[in-house]
Amino acid sequence: MSAATLKARLSDEIKNAMRAKAAERLGTLRLLSAAIKQKEVDERRELADAEIVAIVEKQVKQRRESIVSFEQAGRAESAAQERAEIDVLQEFLPQAASAEEVAAVVAAAVAEVAAQGVTGGAAMGKVMGLVKPRLAGRADMGEVSKLIKTSLG
Repeated sequence: MSAATLKARLSDEIKNAMRAKAAERLGTLRLLSAAIKQKEVDERRELADAEIVAIVEKQVKQRRESIVSFEQAGRAESAAQERAEIDVLQEFLPQAASAEEVAAVVAAAVAEVAAQGVTGGAAMGKVMGLVKPRLAGRADMGEVSKLIKTSLG
């Protein structure tokens, strides 16, 4: 994959949304584009796809947190808007890992850390360190973290 593939796809999707006059979609795509450009300006370099995926993940996480806040405040319409934005953002994430794949990756990492004799809080960090690169952009890390805690028991 070349460094511009996700960025080029985002640019194409912005053009398509403009042609289709899809205002909400266009807004979400432009916010993502702005976040990517901001990071590139800050770091004075082009971002690789993996870094763009991290930005998309962060944006999805922010939307999920907003949904919880909106629902607690009884603002269903705002929560629905955030869900729609998550749907658009997730198009730029790799194919989600299945529950079985996530469980297998976690189990393998837990076994690897146990074999090293690491226990307690340190084990949690070690396991997360092994799991995160394998599932980056493909699983909700909050859920993965809960699964790890349960596995470490």
